[in-house]
Amino acid sequence: MTGKATKGSLKKWMGLALTMVMGVSLLAGCSSASNQESEGSASGNGERVTLKVEVFDRGNSPSPYTITNNYLSKLIQERFGDPNNIDIQFVPIQRSEEVTKLNVLMASNTDVPDIVFVYDSSVFYRYAEQGGLTDVGALIDQYGPNLKKFLGEDTLKFGQLEGQQFAVPGKRAITGRYSSYIRQDWLDKLGLPVPKTTDELYTTLKAFKEKDPGGLGSKNIPMGMALAPAQFETLIYSFIKPISGDLTYAQRYELPLHEGFKDAMKFMNKLYNEGLISKDFSLDEDKAQLVKDVQNGNIGYWSEDVDAIFYADGTLDNLLKNTAGSKVLPVDSYTNANVDNKHIKSRYGSNGMYIMIPKSSKRSVEAIKYLDWMASDNNLIDIYSGVEGENYDLVDGIPVVKEDASQEAKDRLFNAGDTAIISNGKNIGDQAINEKAWVMGFPQNNQELLKQSIDIANTDTVGPIIFDKPIQAEMKYSTALKDKLNVIIVKTAMAKPEEFDAVYEREMNDFMSLGGTELKKELDQAVQELAAK
Repeated sequence: MTGKATKGSLKKWMGLALTMVMGVSLLAGCSSASNQESEGSASGNGERVTLKVEVFDRGNSPSPYTITNNYLSKLIQERFGDPNNIDIQFVPIQRSEEVTKLNVLMASNTDVPDIVFVYDSSVFYRYAEQGGLTDVGALIDQYGPNLKKFLGEDTLKFGQLEGQQFAVPGKRAITGRYSSYIRQDWLDKLGLPVPKTTDELYTTLKAFKEKDPGGLGSKNIPMGMALAPAQFETLIYSFIKPISGDLTYAQRYELPLHEGFKDAMKFMNKLYNEGLISKDFSLDEDKAQLVKDVQNGNIGYWSEDVDAIFYADGTLDNLLKNTAGSKVLPVDSYTNANVDNKHIKSRYGSNGMYIMIPKSSKRSVEAIKYLDWMASDNNLIDIYSGVEGENYDLVDGIPVVKEDASQEAKDRLFNAGDTAIISNGKNIGDQAINEKAWVMGFPQNNQELLKQSIDIANTDTVGPIIFDKPIQAEMKYSTALKDKLNVIIVKTAMAKPEEFDAVYEREMNDFMSLGGTELKKELDQAVQELAAK
């Protein structure tokens, strides 16, 4: 083990230990409040009260703003706080250490904000199980009609634990996740059609390698690969069988438990040994090398997050600038033999972050009223989009960012995404409208390709199963199994073809011994219980 690996492992174990310690502290801290019901609103009797709201601090506040005093904080105070006799106090937490800091605040029981949030479901479940959160179901019914309508029952389910509503899930505007791309100019040069199945894709990749349409020599990479989800997950999903209908396990490290996972690894092994994918993909966890290779015109086919290549001066623009005559086409080439040869790929759940009200809060009513206000009228659009005519123009009822907006106008929205906590992405209407609005925010010359990319990302998708109770093994073994998934992918891909079965069996046995066996048993039981309801 290298010094770097040792340091990384130590850091992970220290983090795990801290989480365990804070879990105990949280339970102790909440015990004094376990029987204390929120006293709710005091603002209705003329007394001015304070509502404390967590906000991510990314260290990017433009002058003269600060993370707690800015255009949006003033807008919220004027539109919601003052009319309701409430002072809104934003409590900054660094994005990079959100869970650690939140654990400390939750354990303190006094300094914790009235509204907190996390993206990690296991943290939410832990707080709920230990009695640290307010059941907001009745509060939403009474004070959150707009919020309830905005989120919908399907999204609200993500915040429930055994029938109780312990979180208000943010609503994701777009659930499409991944698409794939091919160099149309390479196909044209070789007189090849667009591949529409996995077998046709393999044949195309072989042709890219053998005939080198880009004239790249040793730099030629038929298929770009990185040790990152957008790349390996698209390949894996095209082989696995979902657990139930169009639903499957929520966590990435649970992929090895699926029927078809071994077939995916075997195909990747074939691609690697035949020199069809990026040779050093195992070193590219942040996919920086993949992006560089795409931009330099070295890659013929690759998968990516649905919108990633289309930003101004981004991957696609740089490719077209660096490589004369290059053309990119979104494609849906992977087919799944386990599911009627559909183009199976993962989609996001409809939830974003988990918004929670600590049990110790005396401002649960104000908190729900605040979230309801955000879901009302044009408040969400105004938080996300700013001022009409300065930040955006309305086109067909959709706010479109002004390309010539002043720097002052842009600066006022530096923390818009982190302020509009009930919405992950710009929720304008239904998903079709959200997608249209999303596309209109990109450079005009890339919009048509992005539309095609989104259509592919929405085709034959598989979403996460929503369990009404936490999977204990996920919380217990997640760190070890996340790391092990990467090891499985790398070692089985790089194994000699004749040694693949032995390497796969050894690594999978290790995966199961690290918690996979317990995880599978608990997941199987949870699926059966869900089916019986």
